Amino acid sequence: MSKSVAKKIQAIRGMNDLLPSESPRWQFFEDKIRQLMKRYGFAEIRTPIVEQTALFARSIGEVTDIVEKEMYTFEDRNGDSLTLRPEGTASCVRAAMENGLLYNQTQRLWYQGPMFRHERPQKGRYRQFHQVGIEAYGFEGPDIDAEVILLSARLWKELGLMEHVTLELNSLGSSEARAAYRDKLVAYFEEHREVLDEDAKRRLTSNPLRILDSKNPAMAEVLDGAPRLLDNLDAPSQAHFEQLKAMLDAAGIAYVINPRLVRGLDYYSRTVFEWTTTALGSQGTVCAGGRYDGLVEQLGGKPTPGVGFAMGIERLILLLETLDLVPNEAGSDVYLLAMDDTATIAAITLAEQLRSELPWLRLQLHCGGGSFKSRMKKADKSGAAFALLLGEDEMNEHTVTLKALRDDQAQQRVPQAMLAHTLSEQLSQTP
Repeated sequence: MSKSVAKKIQAIRGMNDLLPSESPRWQFFEDKIRQLMKRYGFAEIRTPIVEQTALFARSIGEVTDIVEKEMYTFEDRNGDSLTLRPEGTASCVRAAMENGLLYNQTQRLWYQGPMFRHERPQKGRYRQFHQVGIEAYGFEGPDIDAEVILLSARLWKELGLMEHVTLELNSLGSSEARAAYRDKLVAYFEEHREVLDEDAKRRLTSNPLRILDSKNPAMAEVLDGAPRLLDNLDAPSQAHFEQLKAMLDAAGIAYVINPRLVRGLDYYSRTVFEWTTTALGSQGTVCAGGRYDGLVEQLGGKPTPGVGFAMGIERLILLLETLDLVPNEAGSDVYLLAMDDTATIAAITLAEQLRSELPWLRLQLHCGGGSFKSRMKKADKSGAAFALLLGEDEMNEHTVTLKALRDDQAQQRVPQAMLAHTLSEQLSQTP
């Protein structure tokens, strides 16, 4: 009787492992983000991965692709409808309202973490993906719009990406102006109904502004001739947009006005923007955002202006890799090994002493025994600049042998009392 072979369990399609060889790139990017947020006065907020489905249906819009096709929604044991968050803004608003962060005050918040959408996985776009986002509440003027865009621009500069991205801007105006424009747009598209594809015809009654987002080349001519939202703005929105452009001009930030930029979520108003790149092949968005002045009220709060953006970490890591802009960091500075098992306790003790004296030091201690030759192979494989060797002679003399692993420096015996100082000097000279 043959034994049944258990089927291997694999990761869900589009939900990927982040391997140790890849995580330093993510840490590099996340460290940049964390420091930048501190410098701009944004405080971190962390929200649950699972929320009530109604939160996203009410905020994103029930006739958007996300809510209609892409959300991971399920009933829990109580029969409540829950959803894995597909984006971060709605969760951030819910948390800020629930915890009293919006009452008579302004807030600058940022978040990072996994989001979930059931769409076709492709390179840089996955079903579990990670975003960094910022949200600012309680600011009505265009100065906060400019600040949010300038923060993103500074990130591109510090990552070396500025010459590879383009800022696209548009204004969606007020909800009243947008409703009047919507009527004009529907009337225009009805006149050209024979050119519209099935998706556009479906959106004609539910979300006609999204038709402007279509990439169907057969509709390009009709889209180019469509009425422009920028020509139908209310006066306050027009003034807001002109002031924003003046602020970006003064800061030296180049931009392109894209009258067809509408964003995929229903809650946007006035300023919308995207940073796009062609460095990954076809034009792709690496960061997008705008104002959502009606969202807090839409979710049951008092009218509160809001503005923010989100960027996909996977796509940005891919962009940095494609342009060779991620620094290669060795896994360790130093690999400390006992030359045989008699020195194991002394090596453990010395490792902890060095970690106390040099808190910044990346020190890997050899564990698992083996021959001296195999220990040295592991030291070399660690990527460390130096190996510290501890044997019987070293223990008797209270010294350590310092051996360079990446160049031809002669090895030297260093008194243990001088070891921290010597390592600091040697590593400061290592490229």
